[in-house]
Amino acid sequence: MLVNQDDGCLFTASSDGSVKIWRRVYGDGLHALIMVLRFQPSPVNCLALCRSSNSCFLYSGSSDGYVNIWEKEAVSGRFNHAGFLQGHRFAVLCLAAAADRVVLSGSEDTTIRVWKREIGSAFHTCLAVMEGHRGPVRCMAASVEMEVEGIGLLIYSASLDRMVKVWRVKVMEKEEEEEHKDEEEGEGEKEAEFEMNPVLSPSWVRRQKSRGY
Repeated sequence: MLVNQDDGCLFTASSDGSVKIWRRVYGDGLHALIMVLRFQPSPVNCLALCRSSNSCFLYSGSSDGYVNIWEKEAVSGRFNHAGFLQGHRFAVLCLAAAADRVVLSGSEDTTIRVWKREIGSAFHTCLAVMEGHRGPVRCMAASVEMEVEGIGLLIYSASLDRMVKVWRVKVMEKEEEEEHKDEEEGEGEKEAEFEMNPVLSPSWVRRQKSRGY
């Protein structure tokens, strides 16, 4: 579940394939069901919300490997299905929103995918597939590290392999991509760069403590 800090709405995901939106009834502490979103029957495992000054997108990750996209109408406030993200081979177990146009998806297939939405559109591009875990990626957290050149992200991912990995991802903006276009010819365009820091596994932490770090 998650809460929209702008309007206080509560979003809940369900194994029946639906996403329910609740609004608090001020004065009596109750919540009213105001909307039910459903596109596929597959169980919904996770949710993420990307907000900006002029847009709001809801993402729902399902057991069928898809991430469904819901766009909020500015006038009515309703969420309409705007498409889906396809790439994972197995269930999507966790989602994390970063900045206002980047969303991350972690899967049972042990990978993390970085998606970026185009300005003024619901179209997304998969910028990178991050591999390193040996088990399903169960949860993630992300924060913006710097925005001087592109978008810099610091990502933490936890897996059933009992490891927490730290990733630094740089998402390049189109202006910067054009500047590097000539350099990247013959090697394919690089829209995102990432590196993995030391693994925060129990054994790694014990080794660092034994060394006095």
